Amino acid sequence: MATSARKRHDGISDDSDRRLRAVALVGIDGSGKTTQAHRLADTLVAAGVPADYWQNAGGRRWFGRIARRLGRRDAQRLLGRNGMLVAESVLRWLAIARALVRSTLRRRVAVMDRYAVCQYASIRAHRGDRWEPLARLLYRIFPAPDVTFLLAVDPAEAYRRIERRGTDHESMEYLVAADAAYHSLPEFPTFVVIDANATPDEVSRAIQERLRHWSREAVVATASTVGQA
Repeated sequence: MATSARKRHDGISDDSDRRLRAVALVGIDGSGKTTQAHRLADTLVAAGVPADYWQNAGGRRWFGRIARRLGRRDAQRLLGRNGMLVAESVLRWLAIARALVRSTLRRRVAVMDRYAVCQYASIRAHRGDRWEPLARLLYRIFPAPDVTFLLAVDPAEAYRRIERRGTDHESMEYLVAADAAYHSLPEFPTFVVIDANATPDEVSRAIQERLRHWSREAVVATASTVGQA
C-alpha cells in the first residue's frame, strides 16, 4: 500500500509524484497576487504543464467604480457593509466554482488569483464576523488548493502600490486590518508565506522554488523565463 504524502512545516508535500491541480495566491490588496498568478500560469505553460489563470474577484472594485459614478465614496457606501459582503461572497463563490469545474474537466492546473480564504479575511477585516460561519458553510464544497501562497507585504508598501497604479483606493486602516485578518485565520498555518515586499522577479523565483518541491510537474522555467513572464 502506498504511503500517504507527508506535509512539511512549510505546508508543501514531500510526495514529489503528486499531480498538481490547484495553486492559490492570496494576500491583501497591493501584495501582487494578480501579477504573480499570471506569471505562474504562464511559466507553467512554458514548462509544458497545462495551466490556466483564474481571477476569483468578488466584485468590490467593480461596485466601487459604479459607486463613484453615482457620487458615493466606495462600494460599501453603495450597498452597505452587509450587502457588499453578501454580494462579494456570492460572486467569489461563482468564480471559484467556474474555475474548478473548467480546470478539472480540461485537466489543467488552476492558478487561483484569490480563493475562499480571501473571503473569510475580507469578512474579518470589514468586521462582519457574523457572516463568516455562513460563508464557510457556503465555501466548504471547495477543496483546499494543493498549495496556498500568502503574499505577505507591509501594509504601507501595499498602500504605495495601490496609489501608484491609480485605479482604486484602499485606506491604511483597512490594509492593516486585512493583514491582521489573514494572520488570524485558522488556515494560516497551512499557508506558504512569501515575502512580497521584494521585486516581482524575486517574488516569482521564491514562489517557483517553493512550488518545485511539491511535484515533479512543478519544476518550472529558469530565471530567464521568469523575467519574460
